[in-house]
Formats: sequence, structure tokens, C-alpha cells
Amino acid sequence: MSPSSDPVSPLEQALHAARALVLADLVAGRVAEADVVSMVEESVVQRRWWVEQWPDGAAYVAGLVAQDVQDALLERYGRWPLCPVCEAGDPHALDVEPELGPDPQWVCHKAGVRVAAVGALAGATGGTPSP
Repeated sequence: MSPSSDPVSPLEQALHAARALVLADLVAGRVAEADVVSMVEESVVQRRWWVEQWPDGAAYVAGLVAQDVQDALLERYGRWPLCPVCEAGDPHALDVEPELGPDPQWVCHKAGVRVAAVGALAGATGGTPSP
């Protein structure tokens, strides 16, 4: 690395990781359309400011971006991601836990189970869209 090139800051690393994890889940659910990807980008911009104000929160960015995108999708399209565990009853969305913490997970409160880590929904859904 030359002296003039700056290494990627921990803040940027956290934001890039959060973006990649949430995009992976959107791709797994086959909902990564251009307008949805724009929602991810908008969240990353907002969370950049948030982490600049609270650097210790960098470990929480992936879960927050996932929640931001989930909320934006709910307003425009409906619940996402739909629970792949519960086959009976009304379709319902998974939740991110912890709401503010490291190592965010998609969980089904109805069944009381952890479905997948944020970024790993393809393994839980087989990479196919939820019904």
C-alpha cells in the first residue's frame, strides 16, 4: 500500500458489510429490484451519520440497516422477509434480534426460533422466494 492510499476505515467497513448482508438477504428473497436496492443505499447514508455520532455502534449497523429496509418495504410493498418456518396460518415477517446489538439474527417470534443470521437467509429459504 502506498503512503498516499488510506486504508478503509472501520466505519466504512461496517457500512459495506451491512450493505452486503442485507443485499444478500434481498437477493435470496428475489426482491433486490433497483428501487429496493435504493432503499438499502438510503439506509446506509443515514446510518453513516448515526455511526459517526456514535462510533461504538458500528457493530450494530447490519441489524439497523436490515430493520430500515424491512420498514421501508412494509410501507411500499408488504412484509419482508416472510417466515419460511411457519407453513400454517397467516404469512408473517421475521424480526431482527437484537434490535440494537451485534450479530443480528432473523427470528420467528411465532415459532420462537432463530431462522438465520442477517445475510444468511438463502440458507434458510433455499434461495427461493417466500410464498
